[in-house]
Amino acid sequence: MDIYPILGDDMDLADSGSHQFADYYPCRLPVWWARVGEVGPHCSAEGVSGMNIVLRIEKRFTRFERILAKVLRAPREVRRPLDGMNSMLWELCDGSRSFQTICGHMDEVFKENIAPAVDRTASGIESLKSRNLMTVLQEPFAGKWNIGPGQTPQNQTLNTGEQAIKFDVEPRSEAERNVIQVSQEDLQLGDQYE
Repeated sequence: MDIYPILGDDMDLADSGSHQFADYYPCRLPVWWARVGEVGPHCSAEGVSGMNIVLRIEKRFTRFERILAKVLRAPREVRRPLDGMNSMLWELCDGSRSFQTICGHMDEVFKENIAPAVDRTASGIESLKSRNLMTVLQEPFAGKWNIGPGQTPQNQTLNTGEQAIKFDVEPRSEAERNVIQVSQEDLQLGDQYE
């Protein structure tokens, strides 16, 4: 008998229904991200690849820091690789899944390595929220911003030239495909009016 059943949307972990995030929908904020490396442990939820996630964030310099960075040839961006657990959490948090469902998927894959799953999942979400990389919505994500891979947020300028690392930026879920398609259509409309 399997003591770790596959959890669906209707099955909850103990304490997940009474947590402060209960019935909320964690969602990524606009940030450039991609999948890298080999496929590792992951659940079968749509959009979850099992690959590690890398975030690219443009550095914001003051005038003096910009001069100093130019002289020292400092990188203009920060790359944040996520470990396996946080990578899966990142992919799960597309705004379509409740906190309870996400906890269930995390527990299903990582079992005792994430115990207690509710607290550890909430901690991961809080950590991403504190870095302005994630938010928690009261209802499912409606596609108001771009959460897809390989998409540079409007307020950033990242080098899109040839990268030493091969990034996987293919959308893996319907939510990612829809948001990327809408943002590309918006860019085309903007180009028509210029």
